[in-house]
Amino acid sequence: MAYQRKLEALGFMKINDFNVFCDEDFRQLVVWLEDQVIRHYAIEERTPLRKVTTPEWEDAFKKYLNDIACPFSDREEVADWLLGLAVRLEYGDNVEKYKSITAESVNQTSANVPQVKPKNPLDNMDFESAEFKGHVKALAQLLCVAPHPDHLETLSACCTVIQNSFSKEALEKKQNAKKKGTGQQSALEMPLGFETTDPVFDKAAKILRLCFIHDLRDLQTKINEIIVSVQNITANPKTDTRLGKVGR
Repeated sequence: MAYQRKLEALGFMKINDFNVFCDEDFRQLVVWLEDQVIRHYAIEERTPLRKVTTPEWEDAFKKYLNDIACPFSDREEVADWLLGLAVRLEYGDNVEKYKSITAESVNQTSANVPQVKPKNPLDNMDFESAEFKGHVKALAQLLCVAPHPDHLETLSACCTVIQNSFSKEALEKKQNAKKKGTGQQSALEMPLGFETTDPVFDKAAKILRLCFIHDLRDLQTKINEIIVSVQNITANPKTDTRLGKVGR
């Protein structure tokens, strides 16, 4: 569950079977977070939120989101944002308590803590075994991917080819192109812009250019993500809802 770790960290009473799309679960979570952790309102101001079975609750909830400057309206995003806010506030109130918790202390086993056994078969796979390397080599040959001295680099290239050529989006794009009667030109058939008089060098230059474009697009995506993150912070400077508020 996407919210399970945050719910567990905050001590919410319903963790395993919490359903964000269930009105009762969602409303109870909102009221519990406000009462126990967020405390944006004074106690007497929380009454409309506590009337979770009344038709007026939605109006009270919309006002609450506006008062705490929540930037989302979608239920899933709101739930995640409220949980994130509650975790930050809880940590802010107990900094000294949580500062003593380290990765080593969390990973220490005890008789009272059940051991979690990984269910993912990849966790037990030997990526350096001869069998695994052989399968990677066979996959690369099947996809016409040039082998790399590092078999993991070869596997990464295979994943890129599969994602770009055989993913659902790629297949739908090819199907739409066929319906429109427009064929896609191979990347290696596109003009290079210059010639070396050697076909092998020309092909190598095109491949290098494609790798550069791929890295450039990846960099642009990360830059866009950073810009969005900064905008989310600077768009509304009211990030700490406890400042100047009553009831906290």
